[in-house]
Amino acid sequence: MKYLSNLLYFITLISSAQQITGRVTSSNTSLPYVNVYLKNTTKGSVTDENGTFKITNIDHGTYTIVASFTGYKKIEKKINVTDATSPVHFDLEESESLDEIIITGTLKAVSRLESPVPVEVYSPAFFKRNPTPNIFEALQNVNGVRPQLNCNLCNTGDIHINGLEGPYTLVLIDGMPIVSGLSTVYGLSGIPTSLIEQVEIVKGPASSLYGSEAVGGLINIITKLPENAPLFFADAFTSGWGEVNVDLGFKAQVGKKATVLMGTNYFNYSNPIDNNKDNFTDVTLQDRVSIFQKWNFKRANNRLFSLAGRYFYEDRWGGEMHWNKSHRGGDEVYGESIYTSRYEVIGNYQLPVHENINFQFSYSDHDQNSFYGDTPYMAKQRIAFGQFLWDKSLKNNDLLLGIATRYNYYDDNTPATLHPDEITIPSVFVQDEITLSKKQRVLLGARYDYDKRHGSIFTPRIAYRYKPTDDDIIRLNAGTGFRVVNLFTEEHAVLTGARDVIIEEELEPEQSYNVTLNYLKKLYTNHGHLFTFDASVWYTYFTNAIIPDYDSNPNQIIYSNLNGNSITKGLSVNVDGVFNSNFKASMGATFQDVSQNEGGTKSRQILTERFTGVWSLSYKNYPSHITIDYTGNIYGPMRLPTLGPLDPRSNYSPTWSIQNIQFTYNGLRNFEIYGGIKNLLHWTPNKGNPFIIARANDPFDKDVTFDAQGDVVATPNNPYALTFDPSYVYGPNQGRRLFFGLRYTLH
Repeated sequence: MKYLSNLLYFITLISSAQQITGRVTSSNTSLPYVNVYLKNTTKGSVTDENGTFKITNIDHGTYTIVASFTGYKKIEKKINVTDATSPVHFDLEESESLDEIIITGTLKAVSRLESPVPVEVYSPAFFKRNPTPNIFEALQNVNGVRPQLNCNLCNTGDIHINGLEGPYTLVLIDGMPIVSGLSTVYGLSGIPTSLIEQVEIVKGPASSLYGSEAVGGLINIITKLPENAPLFFADAFTSGWGEVNVDLGFKAQVGKKATVLMGTNYFNYSNPIDNNKDNFTDVTLQDRVSIFQKWNFKRANNRLFSLAGRYFYEDRWGGEMHWNKSHRGGDEVYGESIYTSRYEVIGNYQLPVHENINFQFSYSDHDQNSFYGDTPYMAKQRIAFGQFLWDKSLKNNDLLLGIATRYNYYDDNTPATLHPDEITIPSVFVQDEITLSKKQRVLLGARYDYDKRHGSIFTPRIAYRYKPTDDDIIRLNAGTGFRVVNLFTEEHAVLTGARDVIIEEELEPEQSYNVTLNYLKKLYTNHGHLFTFDASVWYTYFTNAIIPDYDSNPNQIIYSNLNGNSITKGLSVNVDGVFNSNFKASMGATFQDVSQNEGGTKSRQILTERFTGVWSLSYKNYPSHITIDYTGNIYGPMRLPTLGPLDPRSNYSPTWSIQNIQFTYNGLRNFEIYGGIKNLLHWTPNKGNPFIIARANDPFDKDVTFDAQGDVVATPNNPYALTFDPSYVYGPNQGRRLFFGLRYTLH
């Protein structure tokens, strides 16, 4: 009788149990591998390749069902399970919240809210609001970060963070420091945004973890894991100037233990335009291809093993409108022509031991074949990097110990490099994140490097996080930096134009001391709106600073260690608002003072703005499937490199702004159609100036007269006493233009 009773009870349970079915999408595209579960139960499922899920054996009742997936906002819904429960549909949005998982600040995967180091995170959704052919241009809408063009002709550039020049910024790909020196100009090109999981930015020194180049800050481009990438994607757009950018990629399962992600980027601009009528191209012509591949391997106990590689080739030139390849290296028609060939390998292997120890490695090989007019610059750089990381968690201590080695080989044809520069720098570093209480954490870190040219290098840091409430975070960071300068890989001005480069002394390494205070506040309103306030103040003091002197002699660029100090200080504020599912807004402003003090005289740093602002407004109309994005930036005046008292060009730039608008339609399955206008105000730097390029009519200075001291003499055909100089540049010389694009994504 007892067995019969149990059997009847079991049959009753089966007959009353129901199932929940449904589908998960994002922008009408199916999402596989999404976790769907009933809150406060053990019942759950994972979506298949079609985005569908099924949860079985559910008793009648009311539940909260949750859909959660990395990189997307979690959604919860109340459902009532009956005999006729309707399918449940989730449409997830890409996440730009504060709760992202980050690794850049501490070299560990932690919640952004829990990290003692303030880290800014930007998702692919951020970059889609203003599509660009490379990450370099996309960063123009990040507060406190400015892409700086360094040449009117070849359009090479670098990234300024908080007013510091590009060489102070370290660029990482998947945490590996392979973009530096010769490759800084090109490291942010050729990575399809569709392959990017997120971009993490740290402002302020991170030398104790990443080495001597992370003085001003760092940018870490994190690519997608193959399992999180779409099955196939394509993204192509063109502009009214004739620019064409194409991203293609796919992922595939190789055997039972490997997944591969493949991506290709192609960019072409071959339409010489001279709107300012100086007989020089307004924008550099480029033909670029980049191929990226990333492998993930399944191992026992979920240990990590990934391997990635990238090949990059580019042919770019800018110069006189009638220049062609037959003029390359000659002195009749001026052009700056650069051939770049580069490949990279990145890997991460978790050792098969009980402790959590990873071996990370990278290698890059960069070959540059270039002519700046009739001046050849042939350079090679090879960088090999390897490090062991031991991650050990104790009760209140989270330890990280590392041993690293960096090998750098550099050679070029300039007089400054009589022999190849070859150096191996061993390093050891330690970090301890201490939990003092639920509200307080402190991070202590130190790094020791040995450089045979400069001896021992010690770079400590400390970070403190205080969280008085769940919605308030205060962070205080302090640290030091150390940087060895290589002029010919970092300063484009030493190669272009007619100025002579004068190196007055053997350059000593720069050293810096920084302190940053950060406050973050989340505010929820009664109407369901979410606001995030993020404010920072910083102060950085440099000794032995190396700053190009354009002022002492208009015909020279003089390099020496500053006999004094250099200081950068400022305030940065960001406000993000999510008003509802239709409207989002983000605004930021930075105010900064970057100056040098030498011999009691204070001077403002050249090509550095006092203030900058950025904004992004997004509105989505669900019935029409149209999203409108309005993005822009504004920059305050900068001191510019003029060529002497007779130069008629302005010594300061005006306040200027680049603004863009985009319309996106996603009403078709798997497709997005987008288009809009870039540079709505049609701003270009030649406005208000008689010319931008000095002596554009005589780029080889054949008709320039010099006196016995080497100074230029004013003559009837050179009344301003100028030499050829394309370095007077502070913003893009490309006016208003339409763009149109199409995306296809298959999950």
